[in-house]
This record gives sequence, C-alpha cells and structure tokens, in this order.
Amino acid sequence: MSTAPSPAPSWPDELFGVLQDFDVRQLAYVPDSGHAQLIRRAHQDERMTAISLTTEEEGVALAAGAWLGGQRAALLMQSSGVGNCVNMFSLLRACKLPFLTLVTMRGEWGEFNPWQIPMASATEPVLRAMGIEVQRIEQPDEAADVLRHAASMAYDGGAAMAVLLSQRLIGAKIFKL
Repeated sequence: MSTAPSPAPSWPDELFGVLQDFDVRQLAYVPDSGHAQLIRRAHQDERMTAISLTTEEEGVALAAGAWLGGQRAALLMQSSGVGNCVNMFSLLRACKLPFLTLVTMRGEWGEFNPWQIPMASATEPVLRAMGIEVQRIEQPDEAADVLRHAASMAYDGGAAMAVLLSQRLIGAKIFKL
C-alpha cells in the first residue's frame, strides 16, 4: 500500500517551526493578513500564548517583560507599525534586551495603497537607527534559515532583531470595489 508524500510545509509553517524550536512562548501581534497563518498556528499551540495587541508598541514592552520573566516572545507587525514603535525601541537599546520581530512589508511590490509607501521605504533605516539588526526574506525557500539566524542572534546572542517579510513573498494585497 503506497501513500502519497505529504506536501512540503509552507514558509509560514516553517517560520512557526523555528519559533517553536527556539521555545518562543508568547507571540504578540496586531492582526494582519500577512501573518494570519502564524497567528492561527500560535492560537492552536498549547505551549504558546498568542496575544492580540491594540498597537504595536505594546508588543515591544510585552517582549521585554517576557524576557525579564524568563520567557521568549516575538512580535508580529506590519511595516506601518514600525513607526508606532520608535519610542519603545529605546527600551530595548537602553536595557540591552534581546528582541525578535517579524515585519510584513507593505508599500513595495504591487502595492495599491500610496499611504503604505513612505513607511515601507523608512522601515529598515528606522529599525537600524534604533539599534535593531535587520534581516530580509524574499523567497519562500530562505524563510526558515533567515529566521533561525535572527532568532539565534536574538535569544542566544542578546541582539535586537527584525526579520522583514517582503511584499513579494507575502503577496500584494488587492483592493476591489
């Protein structure tokens, strides 16, 4: 009796697996369709607490508190949310806390909303200016490796890390009337 091979995991599933491998226990997020699969997986995982936020900067404080309380957290946000976090990023820098965020990019490839473009071009420079190292995922086959590298730098090396998920990777949103 032969069985069909199981399908290869999708890149969001691979990212979730990396978060599990690094024992991330708290996953904070502002709802975003680019992170929908990660958010669903976090809600289904008994070892992980998924925390919906009202604004992204709450996630920076949550990640700091989780670390101080002996747990690992990660923050999921959209590129437009990076601008909301600048003041809170100073907490990471001043206290030298490890930090990991996954940022879905808007305002890039195929963007329909011109309001997303300015923050898209500012996201990486803003993160770097606040002392956060930036890695970028462009292709599905590099997703797990890039996140594994960033998570190791954050949780094992004490760095503040951001992983940008390109709009080409997550897919351009389409607006229809």
